Amino acid sequence: MRSLGCCQLSVVSCQLFTMNETYDYAAIERKWQERWAQAREFEVQEESDRPKYYVLEMFLYPSGALHIGHVRNYTLGDSIARFKRMQGFNVLHPIGWDAFGLPAENAAIQHNIPPERWTLDNIEIMKKQCLRMGWSYDWNREITTCLPEYYRWNQWFFLQMFKQGLAYRRKGTVNWCEQCQTVLANEQVENGLCWRDKSVVVEKELDQWCFRITQYNEQLLQDLDQLEGWPEKVKSMQRNWIGKSVGARVTFPLADDPGLGLDIFTTRLDTIYGATFVVLAPEHEWVKGWMDDPEHGEELSRFVEEIRRQGRDVRTAEETEKKGVFTGRYAINPFTQERIPLWIANFVLMEYGTGAIMAVPAHDQRDFAFAEKYDLDIRLVIQSEDHSLNSDLDHAFVEYGVLVNSGPFSGLSSQEAQKKMAQHAQREGFGEASVSYRLRDWSISRQRYWGTPIPMVYCQKCGVVPVSEEDLPVMLPQVESIQLGQSPLATIPEFLNTRCPQCQGKARRETDTMDTFVDSSWYFYRYTDNLIDSSPVRDEAVRYWLPVDIYIGGVEHAILHLIYMRFFTKVMRDLGLVRFDEPVQGLFTQGMVLKGGMKMSKSRGNVVSPDTVVEGHGADALRLFVQFAAPADRELEWSEQGLEGCSRFLNRIWRMLYRLREEMSQDGSADSISQEELSERGRALRRKLHQTIGKLTHDLERFRQNTAIAAIMELLNSVYEYVDQEDHPQPALLEEVLKTMALLLSPFAPHFAEEMWESLGQKERLTFAPWPQFDPELAREEGIKIVIQVNGKVRSRFSALPGISKEEMETLALEDEKTKAFIEGKPIRKVIVVPQKLVNIVV
Repeated sequence: MRSLGCCQLSVVSCQLFTMNETYDYAAIERKWQERWAQAREFEVQEESDRPKYYVLEMFLYPSGALHIGHVRNYTLGDSIARFKRMQGFNVLHPIGWDAFGLPAENAAIQHNIPPERWTLDNIEIMKKQCLRMGWSYDWNREITTCLPEYYRWNQWFFLQMFKQGLAYRRKGTVNWCEQCQTVLANEQVENGLCWRDKSVVVEKELDQWCFRITQYNEQLLQDLDQLEGWPEKVKSMQRNWIGKSVGARVTFPLADDPGLGLDIFTTRLDTIYGATFVVLAPEHEWVKGWMDDPEHGEELSRFVEEIRRQGRDVRTAEETEKKGVFTGRYAINPFTQERIPLWIANFVLMEYGTGAIMAVPAHDQRDFAFAEKYDLDIRLVIQSEDHSLNSDLDHAFVEYGVLVNSGPFSGLSSQEAQKKMAQHAQREGFGEASVSYRLRDWSISRQRYWGTPIPMVYCQKCGVVPVSEEDLPVMLPQVESIQLGQSPLATIPEFLNTRCPQCQGKARRETDTMDTFVDSSWYFYRYTDNLIDSSPVRDEAVRYWLPVDIYIGGVEHAILHLIYMRFFTKVMRDLGLVRFDEPVQGLFTQGMVLKGGMKMSKSRGNVVSPDTVVEGHGADALRLFVQFAAPADRELEWSEQGLEGCSRFLNRIWRMLYRLREEMSQDGSADSISQEELSERGRALRRKLHQTIGKLTHDLERFRQNTAIAAIMELLNSVYEYVDQEDHPQPALLEEVLKTMALLLSPFAPHFAEEMWESLGQKERLTFAPWPQFDPELAREEGIKIVIQVNGKVRSRFSALPGISKEEMETLALEDEKTKAFIEGKPIRKVIVVPQKLVNIVV
């Protein structure tokens, strides 16, 4: 490296502290973490003179230790929070603990300790890890959902929903996890398995408390169009889960008792003349009454028990064998007046539609396979437009077409027939046009201890009675141990036995607790004021901070948490707590971290401990790696070599900084240097600097942290090239570049950047230093290279000024001496000009 050359120096000596030649990441990171804490650097209040920006990552479950997936997620959010602060925003960046749930209860059972102790101990450990990573959280706003000051408001929301008819109790078939010994919502069952422990889910009938999310079906669907900052993949998943279907509802009378009607929803009313049997869900209430039938009851009972042990996803999976049993009963097709058999089958679910379908085997492939298996009638009623179909079908014809064998509706197109048949059904009183949704009401009852107690009591005189708001919270009693298979709440007399809020007579408390997704459906509101005790939220704070500007988390939450939080916001709007429809403007779903091509897990033995990495390389090197190694929305493969590369990058900056500092300590701080005073290489370095500023500003707005960091690495290479090749490197220019580099590094490696900034004599705290200003003139190339091709092959190049016209490019290309040798004597067919890049001459 050349010695830094002489320059005109300011007469004021720069006050510089002693700088070690070796980059001591442990000491530097500890130093800045302590300073940030002492200065309460990241605490914020509502301010009218600055625009707000709310950065939110999905809050932490206190499992006991952070993993690399956590590090990637929270580092990503932190880089955005730091970037936005430097852009002048008043940034809210909070954190908290999703502290209730099954893992804590299961750990308590395994280790014979109270779940509260296990949870709070884990929070203490993980908070230290968060601080060690240098994440810029406002810890003053920390929330913990297992504490009464938080779950009190879960209970308050429940009571408001109960008053509005949005919380209700029903008996119904539920998803039951034998391993967890609790109910699961439909969204928590994945391919017939528990979402948490992957054990088989069965069906069970229980009394359940539910939230009437279906009252907001259409709003949840339509408001997705407002969410321009959400990934289309997530919005599509939500649309599919809400599952709006437009069709008709038709009543099929029971043949033996015409006073009883079976409601069926169909999206293909045009095919009803081909309905040759009806299929009920095994859970249908009629089926229970038929199990005593001497002829068919035994077979029905056996089949229902078999299906009860199949998960919903398994039952409806395309590859699952379709099985059924004839009930011995018949229904009347209201259009044809024909008696058609009633079956039950594994592929019909009670919670979808009405729990019954009309089967049209000629025009539905699933029904076709079922009819062939059980030798049921297959009747063609939709003809293709080319009239190529006949009654001897080898597969179902599922397209729209022209009606045949359909009485007065024959000859109509499918679309026209659907309208006229719905009108006919309405006139005759057995049906009407209708809309159906796949989304079902949210079952929130859980037969576990470690959750929010449901604030209801049961009185022999008054019935089911809500707890008075003045008596909230209903405290979760402390227990020393828990046994698998039962909630201890039912065995604690001082909890179970209470007084009726209405008559003051003896009553017993509800012993179910709430689904923990209730906790996470509104926690981000509580961050805006976590101390208010008169309401779940403070109006002024919510109006200032919400909606969330960017929410970061895994795509696996698309149809669980992200639908529930949207539902809660609409309920809060209707309660007058908020004034908007959607809680989150922008959503970013980060990719997971893999090792050896597989997700990290203890069972695979491929877990990497962040503590070990931080001890060996520093938090900043780890932060850089998880943001640099892959695009933020893609999977990231763990690489020790990649981590070491990020560590080497920081050390390269340190060496350059140390060299400049040595010069500055001898001669003082350099004055700024004008563009005219710079050499050609100096101008090129300043140009690279402003190109890097422009790229980082652009990339960070788009979550392209990996390419932003790559641009800083390229800038550092340019610094070394300048110092190595320039006869007299200008310390003033190098100081300018390194100061700017400290600003650019701050979102990614904040401890290192703070130390770098301070070592260059800066008094202002880097957290709030303004983001560098991009100067397009300084970033403009002094000359551009234009490629000349002949018939697509590169033959020459020439230099030109930026902004050169297409006509000038063509003229210069044709006059180029090297090019003339390839086109001389040949007719030119055409000239293709790509502005500012190339000229292709076709001969």
